[in-house]
Amino acid sequence: MPASLRDPVALTQALVRCPSVTPEEGGALTLLENILRAAGFSCHRLTMTEPGTPDVDNLYARFGRGQPNLCFAGHTDVVPVGDETAWTRPPFGAEIHDGVLYGRGSVDMKGAIACFAAAALRYIEKHGHKPDFSISFLITGDEEGPSINGTMKVLDWMRDNGERIDACVVGEPSNPKALGDEIKIGRRGSLSGELIVHGKQGHSAYPHMAENPIPKLARLVDRLSSTMLDTGTPDFEPSSLQVTVISAPNTAANVIPREARAKFNIRYNDLWRRPKVESWVREQLKIAGKTVAARYDVTFSGTGDVFLTKPGPLVETMRRAVADLTGRSPALTTNGGTSDARFIQAYCPVIEFGLVNETIHAIDERCPVSDLVKLTDIYERFIEGYFGSV
Repeated sequence: MPASLRDPVALTQALVRCPSVTPEEGGALTLLENILRAAGFSCHRLTMTEPGTPDVDNLYARFGRGQPNLCFAGHTDVVPVGDETAWTRPPFGAEIHDGVLYGRGSVDMKGAIACFAAAALRYIEKHGHKPDFSISFLITGDEEGPSINGTMKVLDWMRDNGERIDACVVGEPSNPKALGDEIKIGRRGSLSGELIVHGKQGHSAYPHMAENPIPKLARLVDRLSSTMLDTGTPDFEPSSLQVTVISAPNTAANVIPREARAKFNIRYNDLWRRPKVESWVREQLKIAGKTVAARYDVTFSGTGDVFLTKPGPLVETMRRAVADLTGRSPALTTNGGTSDARFIQAYCPVIEFGLVNETIHAIDERCPVSDLVKLTDIYERFIEGYFGSV
């Protein structure tokens, strides 16, 4: 096996140089597929479709046919670069300066993909001649997009084709300040909603002939924002509802609008499930709506329920690998946003561990080369420990 295939820095550079701004594949999946196929992986390139959404390329690759099947999951799509003139280095140049690799996706999350690919290839070179195990990769191009034609549909394809995974590591950037700070063992649920309060349009000089929905929306929004859902649990932060958009279809100062809208997002812990959260919202609106005689509609959307991977072999194996190679005792956390782990958790235990997340989605996204080398060592130690413990 060429040494370059086991070099996480060279792999990261090659992936970053693929301009895979979601939903474009940009050559990143093709590059990874070619590397894995050359190493003996069976590869399935899966293009998923949905009316009204862009087609998305995905990759499932597997080495070996035995169980357990240890899966590494991630995404090669990246967010747009923003104002390219504000970057000090070319966003898809993957240049290294003073020991730091610059480029869109270097942290989120092409760097981690390169690291777990390099780690897996090293392990296979040592142990993979007659494997009684499997190592697989589930790589999507839709994590930064609507997440409709990506991991969720690949998991369905795997189920329908007899591809079972027994444990999964998602390489999302999980560390706030330094490699080894945190392992994510769960995520809060995420539910979005839109509230529409109906009124009657009219002239602001004749309010008795109209019905202004804006003050009524304000009362409803205040009730949602100021009512506590809970105080948290041993594994999760308190649940939170945040109003994110307020609007009315009106640009004239002397017109009372016919409706007013608010969008909100709820991040909820393991005291809740989506139906219970929706019921809570409807109850708060009912209480506030009675006081102002509001006529309204509320709708909900969201694809991720709360989950928690309890400490056990998967968690402890990663914790030992991180501690051994960084000298840190990583905290087990459930904070932050959401990830494709929300889909994977329905199929097998899943954790998240990757690079430091300080520069994700930012101008001059970057990571130290030393972190790429260290993360690869951690993943390789983890693979050794996982297959040694099952």
